[in-house]
Amino acid sequence: MKLLTFAVYMALFAVSSCIADFPQLSALRSKASSETQGQAVHGLLKRLIGERVSDFDIEIDSTLGPQDTFKLSSVENGRIKITATGGVAAAMGFYHYLKYFCYGQITWAGKQTMLPPVLPPLKTAVTISTLDKFRYYQNVCTLSYSSAFWSWERWEKEIDWMALHGFNLPLAFVGQEAIFQRMYLSMGFTQKELDEHFGGPAFLAWARMGNIRGWGGPLPQMWITQKLMLQHKILGRMRELGMVPVLPAFAGHVPAAIKRVFPKANVTRLGNWGHFNSTFSGTYLLDFEDPLFQTFGKTFIQMQTQEFGSDHIYNADTFNEMRPASSDPDYIAKAGKSVFKAMTAGDPQAVWLMQGWMFLSPFWQAPQVKALVTSVPKGSMIILDLAAEIEPVYQKFESFYGQPFIWCMLHNFGGTMEFYGVIDNINKGPSVARNFPKSTMIGVGVTPEGIHQNEVIYEFMAENSWRKEPRDVYTWLSNFTQQRYGQLNDDVNNAWQLLLGSVYNATDAHRDHDLVMITKRPDPKYDVTSDVWYNPEDVFRAWDGFVNASHALQGSSLFHYDIADVSRNNLQLVALIYFSEMVKAYKAKDIPTIEKNSASIVELLSDLNDLLCSNERFLLGLWIADAHFWATSTSEKTLLEYNARNQITLWGPNGEIHDYASKQWCGVVKDFYKPRWEFFSNWLIQLIKNGTSWDSYIFREEIMRTVESPWTFSTYPQRTEPSGNPIVKSTELHAKYRPVTKNEFFRKIWKDIQIGKKSKKGLGLYVAKISRMFSL
Repeated sequence: MKLLTFAVYMALFAVSSCIADFPQLSALRSKASSETQGQAVHGLLKRLIGERVSDFDIEIDSTLGPQDTFKLSSVENGRIKITATGGVAAAMGFYHYLKYFCYGQITWAGKQTMLPPVLPPLKTAVTISTLDKFRYYQNVCTLSYSSAFWSWERWEKEIDWMALHGFNLPLAFVGQEAIFQRMYLSMGFTQKELDEHFGGPAFLAWARMGNIRGWGGPLPQMWITQKLMLQHKILGRMRELGMVPVLPAFAGHVPAAIKRVFPKANVTRLGNWGHFNSTFSGTYLLDFEDPLFQTFGKTFIQMQTQEFGSDHIYNADTFNEMRPASSDPDYIAKAGKSVFKAMTAGDPQAVWLMQGWMFLSPFWQAPQVKALVTSVPKGSMIILDLAAEIEPVYQKFESFYGQPFIWCMLHNFGGTMEFYGVIDNINKGPSVARNFPKSTMIGVGVTPEGIHQNEVIYEFMAENSWRKEPRDVYTWLSNFTQQRYGQLNDDVNNAWQLLLGSVYNATDAHRDHDLVMITKRPDPKYDVTSDVWYNPEDVFRAWDGFVNASHALQGSSLFHYDIADVSRNNLQLVALIYFSEMVKAYKAKDIPTIEKNSASIVELLSDLNDLLCSNERFLLGLWIADAHFWATSTSEKTLLEYNARNQITLWGPNGEIHDYASKQWCGVVKDFYKPRWEFFSNWLIQLIKNGTSWDSYIFREEIMRTVESPWTFSTYPQRTEPSGNPIVKSTELHAKYRPVTKNEFFRKIWKDIQIGKKSKKGLGLYVAKISRMFSL
């Protein structure tokens, strides 16, 4: 025991020493007073538990520990006292008590916060400290894939979620177009030129990174102004809770009209991105050594600070999924120095936070990475090792050559919804990184492209901020299920155990956005085995468990969401059988079998749509309604709805990134995916009848013209209220489709996986796919 205690002490000492090596980062802290942070946490608790907030005493004491720390103790009259170093730590303390003493939970799908009449007392005080200074949250793409249309009401809930889960370093990118507009107009650009530069409301993430320009626009003026106002609220709440928001900086991407306004400007036109043509891609990058770069960078920071204030940490991603003009390390180093110099010209205390996603590209070898990350003083840059749970880059580049980094879990691409996770990697990865030779790790992060999915993974990952060593996953999971539903249930607990041991523990580098056949544009060449890396029977048996538990847990709103989600995931697996039979029949020119299995897929999609309609978390109508919220005219309403529909389907005017952000939502399944599958089966039949061969190009053009594009331009109303009971619907579908799962098809897939006949999707294939997609 003494040795273990000493080891833990040394580990904490090492972490503390690591951050102490970077005085710039040690100085990054909340400016909110203890009183302000305490009041903010009180408000958070009142939103969650109403008048029961009076059962908790909150005290902010910054001297409690060197890292964020909370202490829980029982006081008179049955109350619980939360003493914490700051607002986020206090929120973490409340959530820890809620989870581990009251068996509650708060997630995107809802909350289980039924406190007992008398709070469970603590025999001894509980004190927990975080292991690192920072817990980062969000991906630059989350702002488009998930929160593009959020109002303040939704943002308030998300900021509460951030605090409860311990995130103190959130990305705060809303409203930046107003600052860029103000700067560019003051320099002589016209509004028309900015309309051609800014992306549309659902595509701002990629316009901000210089991947595209103008697509989805023009950006309405009222949107720009209202988002500016929203950002004030977001930053105000983040800061009140003691967070350190990350604001944007100038990365070098400029409007195409730069040469009109500044004829002597030295600019480079970047290559096209993501299959977009030059109309919306091929953005312009201001040369790093052009004096204008410093003027633009300094002015933007100053104007932004005047509007929002500053916490001195800024994100800029100049080369994200874009190939630099030169691989010469000198060029790369000059680029880094220029970006940082422009930041510090506007804010001498600036720290540059950069996504390390681009380092997965083959372009970025050791000389290029080292040149960029060492181009600024150590500690003045933080690298987000963005997908460390799959491919930790810090190991390849010597802990980023001395620059501090944050170990991040990316997990999700595009906001897709299928079950997926790498639980073992998430459990062990942060500890490995902290103990890496000469580690410069200063935090953990959660960086999904889209949220509202796979909540078990995010609950597990968030605890890595204070877990000193890997957990026993199944013990943790038993607590999770009781917290989620408010009671113990063997059927549902066993179901979750099956899921976590299979679909949530990918071991062959699968990525979630490659996994769902029914939401991909149909293609007879599609490899159905690529959807599966686990034993499908585990997922089917988990479905059994949820159905068996449905009577006991019918009072839980989170169970209603989960049983619909489990049923949804099972139905997409069943569809693989029908599709496989269709393809075999097409190759054999067997029209009746094509028709039979096509009818089965269409019926399954109808059933799936009805299931999704039964829970508000799966409604397309709410996504569109949120988009409409920002409209001030009929034309704006039409533009916003087109953005909302296009992003989750075609992702571009001609399907440039089609199906990447696919959603299994009520309304999308019925009106987009179902007609698409009907078109596909009819197409195969006509090919047989006409004696012609499959041509992907012709099929793509026709299905886009006939089915896909018309749907993105449609404006007919969508359901915004659920219909039916997800437990009843899931039970019916289980009875209907569970017999279908007892099929040799899945047994053969699992057998092939076990004996190694199925090829593994390794990192090399993944990087190659990304490279092809973004032309790196």
